[in-house]
Amino acid sequence: MSQQFSYFSPGPAKIPDEVLSGLQEDLLQYKDTHISILELSHRSKEFTNILEDCEKVVRKLLKVPDNYRMLFMQGGATGQFAAVPLNLLSRTGKADYITTGTWSEKAAKEASKFGEVRQVKLDNTEPCKGEEFNPFNDTEASYVYYCSNETVHGVEMQAIPKVPDGVPIVCDMSSNFFTRPVDVAKFGMIYGGAQKNIGTPGTTLVIIREDLLGSPLPSCPAILDYTLLDKNKSVYNTPATFSTHVMKEVLEWVSRQGGVEEMERRCIQKSSLLYSIIDQSNSFYSTQVHPTKRSRVNVVFRVGTGGGNEAKEKKFVDEAMQQGLLSLKGHRSVGGIRASLYNAITLDDTRRLAHFMNTFLKENHSA
Repeated sequence: MSQQFSYFSPGPAKIPDEVLSGLQEDLLQYKDTHISILELSHRSKEFTNILEDCEKVVRKLLKVPDNYRMLFMQGGATGQFAAVPLNLLSRTGKADYITTGTWSEKAAKEASKFGEVRQVKLDNTEPCKGEEFNPFNDTEASYVYYCSNETVHGVEMQAIPKVPDGVPIVCDMSSNFFTRPVDVAKFGMIYGGAQKNIGTPGTTLVIIREDLLGSPLPSCPAILDYTLLDKNKSVYNTPATFSTHVMKEVLEWVSRQGGVEEMERRCIQKSSLLYSIIDQSNSFYSTQVHPTKRSRVNVVFRVGTGGGNEAKEKKFVDEAMQQGLLSLKGHRSVGGIRASLYNAITLDDTRRLAHFMNTFLKENHSA
């Protein structure tokens, strides 16, 4: 019997097997075009259909209101760190950022190049309290920004910030997009790179309320101008055609599986399985993130009593790889272990990892 492999990469991440099988056919010939999907013109009716179908399935899965526009951009979340202030800061020149980890901190730093940025940094070791998610009462802010899931530290915010009336909320959902229902109407804008839950690198999905269009800063480059991209239906220049096609295929797979409600059920089941082992390991496995802020999609932990032992963590990663459990090494800035449980990771994948964790615990706890 051939060895099984489970891929826990934080991104680019696993694509559902069913989707990969279909993409293999598309690489040779897309439908009846006689050409590969890789060769398809961005001006063709076939690609126009891909864009339209992708928007339809996004609207269906997230119940997106009619007064929101959809943009298929390039540059990833990092590109949006600049695009957001360049498009939204013009109202007051000020923005408020809630920072919980690496990506929200980088976003705030980038935004400070274009205007005045205030930050509130949350302590991820403390429980999530109501007042923490009402850190600003600033009616002068052009927007309030936060990242709903921090992949590096394994932090996920389970509530939406409370902000003054009229101040839009902007959220980076790159790593937990389509893992649970979202009340889009509570946001001015949400966005996410595709390479974690909804496809391959190349396309960034932006969902923005239409009244926020039309006032970019004069210095905003055309390629980041939401208004210009909306006017050109995301085809101002050549978009990431293949990545957009993969996104459509993945989201249609999500729909067939039961939608974001089913993805949420699976997400909770998978993450709970690993966190239960961590919590019952007598501190051999540990995480500094408070249970109310633990990520359901990036389970980050240390191996070894006393908050982590690098030798034991290297042994964990090496032995896991021998068992076909791939890409478990933590981010270079924090070390440890990171198991990313995005939508394409199955419960069986997670059970295999859980079995390995239990075995490793028994064999190494007293070593």
